Amino acid sequence: MALKYIDPLSLDDPTEGGEEEGEEEGEEEKKKSEEKKKEEEGVWERESQVPVTVLRAHGAGLTAAHFCFQDSRLLSSSSDSTAVLWDAERCVPLRVFDGGHGAAISECAVIPDRNRMVTVSWDKKMIAWDLETGQTLWTSSLAGLLTSCSVSCDGRLVVCAADLQSGVYVSDAASGQTLHHVSDLHRSTITRCRFDPQSQRIATVSADRTIKLWDLVAQKTTVSIDSNHSNVVSNCCFTNNGRFLCTASWDKTLQLWDLQTGGFRSRGGASLRTGHDGSVSSCSFSADANLLVSSSYDRTVAVWDMSTLCHTLILKGHSDWVTDVSISADKKWVASASKDGTLRLWDIENLEETPEVMEKRRSHGAGIHIVKCEECGKPFSVSRLETSELLTKCVFCRLKSPTRYRPQPPPLMSL
Repeated sequence: MALKYIDPLSLDDPTEGGEEEGEEEGEEEKKKSEEKKKEEEGVWERESQVPVTVLRAHGAGLTAAHFCFQDSRLLSSSSDSTAVLWDAERCVPLRVFDGGHGAAISECAVIPDRNRMVTVSWDKKMIAWDLETGQTLWTSSLAGLLTSCSVSCDGRLVVCAADLQSGVYVSDAASGQTLHHVSDLHRSTITRCRFDPQSQRIATVSADRTIKLWDLVAQKTTVSIDSNHSNVVSNCCFTNNGRFLCTASWDKTLQLWDLQTGGFRSRGGASLRTGHDGSVSSCSFSADANLLVSSSYDRTVAVWDMSTLCHTLILKGHSDWVTDVSISADKKWVASASKDGTLRLWDIENLEETPEVMEKRRSHGAGIHIVKCEECGKPFSVSRLETSELLTKCVFCRLKSPTRYRPQPPPLMSL
């Protein structure tokens, strides 16, 4: 006899079964109800192997989630046209920002050291908010649906991507005044825009599968990459030193690009595969670049070890697409936003002690990655991301090649 399926993540109480289902269905409902209660209390979850707390305040699917204020706060946005500021320790909403947008908020971003944030929406508006009072500070009406936003690390500039003409707007964070409008940057919709950590370049990725780096000083595109991706490039993120850019794609993979050496020009990006069974929607580096987290439409979050470029753990529990993911600076927490209307806070502080991670450590030789030299063809080992430099040649072949001078980018000029 088929049992009636009850979603353990549903906000509604399980419906009582009729006589037809009998005692077997009653036991199933009780079991699922207990699982839901445990999940909401943030206890150890069998599927994910880590403690997780479910946060609910939005009335529709979430579009973004970011840690802020030294990991003490979380900021989320939603298709319900609201944004929420959360207390990350107590897992409670501190303030709901509503009434500013008339359509889904596609992304939100904190303005550093200003106690402010910006939101962009499909209603073609970019709005700055005071996080303490909840009041709007300025509103900028732009052309086209706004798909993404990012704030420079110095807090001076805001960039947002507009669907119309596949371009970006660079604005003053204090006033909202448009400083630059770059149109036709891509051939199709820009899915994500990001300032580099030096606040000198803007990375954009698109449905046209390309990656662009637009220079704020030169006011032009200085790097254009036809990616290895075979489908829409959905997201991107920088390491804190700005050297590496990671891209996520609907082709179910992530690619890693070394912007310092420029080796991608001849051999493409380094591929991170087999982490997801569905389109990858988001990616985020830890502050030290040792970990990468990614989210997917397969309803999971993957944690990647950057010393091996392999995923070490898959976090399961969302009942719908995971749209965004963020990792705390201390690498203790992962926040994930989902179309299921919830924000999840995963405790990965004891990541190394989970059975899945321990097994992968053993199978990957404690962080050693074996690669084949592209020149002589012999295998050699590399370890950490920042020291291995995504090497493709062994030490003997590298010693035969002369060192090349790499000029530094010019300082950012006042706009």
